Amino acid sequence: MKRCLSCAAPLVEVDDRYHRRCLEQLFGTARLPAIDVDLARVHTLALAMVGRTSLSGVQRKLSVQLDATRATLQIAVANGRYLLKPQAGTFPNLPENEWVTQRLAALAGIEVPPSALVELPDHSWAYVVRRFDRLADGRKVAMEDFCQLAELPPSGKYDGSAERCGKLVRRFASEPLIDLLRLYQQFVFTWWVGNGDLHLKNLALLRSLEGRWHLSPAYDQLNTRLVLPDDTLAMPIAGKRDNLRAGAWRDLAERFGVPPKAAARVRVEMGALAAEALAIVADAPLPAAMRTEYAELLQARVPS
Repeated sequence: MKRCLSCAAPLVEVDDRYHRRCLEQLFGTARLPAIDVDLARVHTLALAMVGRTSLSGVQRKLSVQLDATRATLQIAVANGRYLLKPQAGTFPNLPENEWVTQRLAALAGIEVPPSALVELPDHSWAYVVRRFDRLADGRKVAMEDFCQLAELPPSGKYDGSAERCGKLVRRFASEPLIDLLRLYQQFVFTWWVGNGDLHLKNLALLRSLEGRWHLSPAYDQLNTRLVLPDDTLAMPIAGKRDNLRAGAWRDLAERFGVPPKAAARVRVEMGALAAEALAIVADAPLPAAMRTEYAELLQARVPS
């Protein structure tokens, strides 16, 4: 089945790559903008941005923006509305990996920002996502990642646990009971898709225009086991980073203050999506071996 490279829903027209509505939601235009970036220049451009951006992580990330006509995505040294993530030399197929993982998150009811896979001039895939910490005019939206909330330096991003994250939400979120349930859902999903890089800097609270703090949309999500086969969770859950069983999820719900029935509903509803998740993975633009491995992981870890 051919799927939209933004939302992953089926396409009606065989020659299409995107739904018109998805392009309008992401770019504000029904036509895919030209991408004025090629892979050969990415390393140089990224070096030029050192000191001018807070972006970090192993993936190369470029700040980009639409030109005045909305016809071209181009490099933005400051105040870019989008992030563009091209192929990485060290780990293969990260853009495709992130795209499909974010689509599975959306399927599971987790809030994610608008995004898409786009083809660069050298015909390689890149992942483009609209920043949720920027307004349309480029102004920043207040955001505090969990490393900052825990008063740790960036190097301390792995010095956390699911339980510590719950305490931060309880302390700083404006509606902690709602966000603790969302955080619980996030950890269940993280285990299901084999994301071994959910650390303190990949969770954040975002301040709304009304001044209320809430859990941000999910970002930087990957199935890390596709490139690191023995990868475990970045932060332990009930003291465990691997081989999680039902008891760990009951324990986490209790520590978060999530009612047992609500926690069980999160797991059961996510597990009920397994067939649809497998269909999305089967149609994803990943190498066949990666699609098979991703599917096997999802089947082995179906939440219940």
